[in-house]
Amino acid sequence: MIFAAGLGTRLKPITDTLPKALVPVGGEPLLSHVIRKLVSAGYDHLVVNVHHFPDQIIGYLQQHDFGVPIDISDERDGLLETGGGVAHARPFLEGEPFLVHNVDILSNLDLAWFRAQHRPDALATLLVSERETSRYLLFRDDGRLAGWTNVTTREVRSPYPDLDPSACRRLAFSGIHYMGAGIFQAMDALGMPARFPIMDFYLKACDRYPIYAAIPPSLRLLDVGKQDTLAAAEDFLQVLTF
Repeated sequence: MIFAAGLGTRLKPITDTLPKALVPVGGEPLLSHVIRKLVSAGYDHLVVNVHHFPDQIIGYLQQHDFGVPIDISDERDGLLETGGGVAHARPFLEGEPFLVHNVDILSNLDLAWFRAQHRPDALATLLVSERETSRYLLFRDDGRLAGWTNVTTREVRSPYPDLDPSACRRLAFSGIHYMGAGIFQAMDALGMPARFPIMDFYLKACDRYPIYAAIPPSLRLLDVGKQDTLAAAEDFLQVLTF
């Protein structure tokens, strides 16, 4: 599943007339870069959610043949955030594990390697790295998610009331994750609403279901969701290995 429904507010004024998914980088839209990467890694069925200028994205996909079926999860009635977006796409996704990828992430990630990191018992596997940021996921020694922290505000979120953040490994989330086939049953069991961020769900679920970290070697990743990184994206593409 490719998250392409966002408003792209950090890319204004470009996104006043264009959905973020169709913002061009290196002569082709962000959406095209992500689709080609997924298809080259062997993914043979894609789901794209839409909300902001949905007809532009749908029209683009109808006009370009990427060689795999692509279903549209329509959120034009209201943005459901990342967790609600996955839940809304349930009819297309349920029954087997699946990858989730933000449309504005470019990387050299070996998707086959990442898929192989997903353990049979995992509810989800989160691609993380040791890059510097203010917000980190907190993992136990066994690689299992235990919480989240903002090191600037010192806020900590965790279902474990006595969690010691200093005893955990702090890692930054990438916007790429792999979900197990039981993800929707877990959402049902935890009573998730129609609209929710996926990280809220993970932090609510991680004491009941195993959610693991995957740390790729030599990861190069760029979030192209803001103006300063958009300017650097074309140079970044030149060093990626797809």
